[in-house]
Amino acid sequence: MNRACTIIRLLLPLSLVWPGSALFAQQDPLYTQYMFNTLAFNPAYAGSADVMTVLALSRHQWVGFDGAPSTQTLVAHTPLRSQNMALGLTVLNDKVGPMRQSGVFADYAYRIRTGEDHRLAFGLKGGFNIMQADIASLSTVEVDPANANIQGSLMPNFGFGMFWHAPRAYVGVSVPKLLENSFNPEGGNVLVSAQEERHFFLVGGYVLDLNSDLKFKPSTMVRVVNGAPLSVDLSANFLMRDRIWFGAMYRVGNALGFLGQYQINDQFRVGYAFDLTTTRLGAYNAGTHEIMLNYDLRFIKGHTVSPRYF
Repeated sequence: MNRACTIIRLLLPLSLVWPGSALFAQQDPLYTQYMFNTLAFNPAYAGSADVMTVLALSRHQWVGFDGAPSTQTLVAHTPLRSQNMALGLTVLNDKVGPMRQSGVFADYAYRIRTGEDHRLAFGLKGGFNIMQADIASLSTVEVDPANANIQGSLMPNFGFGMFWHAPRAYVGVSVPKLLENSFNPEGGNVLVSAQEERHFFLVGGYVLDLNSDLKFKPSTMVRVVNGAPLSVDLSANFLMRDRIWFGAMYRVGNALGFLGQYQINDQFRVGYAFDLTTTRLGAYNAGTHEIMLNYDLRFIKGHTVSPRYF
């Protein structure tokens, strides 16, 4: 394989995450079940459940495609006893091709009542990422053994968000990373040089009753990032007998997905989502799988809101 093909093989799995050129797009991971994993990109979501919540999510994108993205996220958040403030923690592991980013971010939210059951929260997020490149994992790339494993330095960052919610509606805006750090390890290897781009997120959703046993929740997420097309997720979910969620998602011009969740009891919920790529890349992979576990603890308050709509 010639050098041009080698570069293409390296850049293809990075094309959604490393905007080192005009071809690059999203850096931050995508989530089909974003409406329950909002803390990952909006710190103002912290404490919105009014109990301590722990969520684990694992996403395996483009199964069967060499170098496909794989993301694991662990988030926890809780209101403080004052109820005006909340804290959160996000731990992220994201691997795409030979590149891996690991991050830890703390979240703080200050919440203001805007009505009897309405709250507006302002959030701050701060932490760091560590970027690494395992060039030796690319079998077609000839590399000096001394540079086969490129260790990245700490890349601190911070962001902010706003989140308004009522019992059956929500809207939020956020910029989880304001700093545009550069990743250019020693040796100046152009294949792994990159820069973090600022991402902007807008989310919203609403729940309405169709009948006594069935509720309908349309929701959306819009992502804006320099060097990438506008990304829009449109979701339509149904809640049957306050236990079973099922629905579909369309990522405009990119993917079609289906998701389901089951509320095992008032505190424990499991979810699964499956996406199919609608671009030409869909012919080379077996879809995307996403598994979610969510558990509410009762350290702060003795009552868990069930069902949870977002």
